[in-house]
Amino acid sequence: MCGRYTLRSKPMAIAEEFDLPEVPPLHPRFNIAPNQPVAVVRFDPSEGSRRLDFLTWGLVPSWADDPSIGDHMINARSESVLEKPAFRYAFRSRRCLVVADGFYEWQRQDGWKRPFFVHRRDDRPFAFAGLWEHWEKGDQPIYSCTLLTTDANEVLAPIHDRMPVIVPRSAYDLWLDLAVKDPNRLQLLLVPFPIDEMEVYPVSRMVNHPENDVEECMRRMG
Repeated sequence: MCGRYTLRSKPMAIAEEFDLPEVPPLHPRFNIAPNQPVAVVRFDPSEGSRRLDFLTWGLVPSWADDPSIGDHMINARSESVLEKPAFRYAFRSRRCLVVADGFYEWQRQDGWKRPFFVHRRDDRPFAFAGLWEHWEKGDQPIYSCTLLTTDANEVLAPIHDRMPVIVPRSAYDLWLDLAVKDPNRLQLLLVPFPIDEMEVYPVSRMVNHPENDVEECMRRMG
């Protein structure tokens, strides 16, 4: 499960990480929550390059009657993504990279949940494996996305049994290549992030409230 994350990196660093033709118009985010616009990278075949767009976090399948279904579609289990009608077509032809540089997870402790912040040891931006959809049954079209999850690695397992799939930079082209339809090639990417590249530490419960989009959310607590 991944329900909150951060994107604090400088726009130039994000442009370099994702090989974008332009520096994106981003400002620091410390507590990104579902139903909010989130930065994703997709391949634009008309331009022959990657582009950064903002999609709503919470996937709304094209066949859905009510867009509120997206409230329950912020994550998709990678193990069953090809079996679920909401995700299987997007997995084959609408893949994206969700831009981030950290995420939060909660551990149950004696009746309450303690939040932890997870990021790369070098604090560089990275990409969650994402899927996107286009819904047109309302007055306004909705472009939305979901994050794929996998089993937690050894660092996160004591906190939670799931973690978002983080795509290695070397595999960005593969994940975004819509000509790749073989699920076996793609499934090889849907694995836990290496533990030696990850740091985890407890943070303030300020992050529990989406309106608290401030740097204090990720401040290390004792």
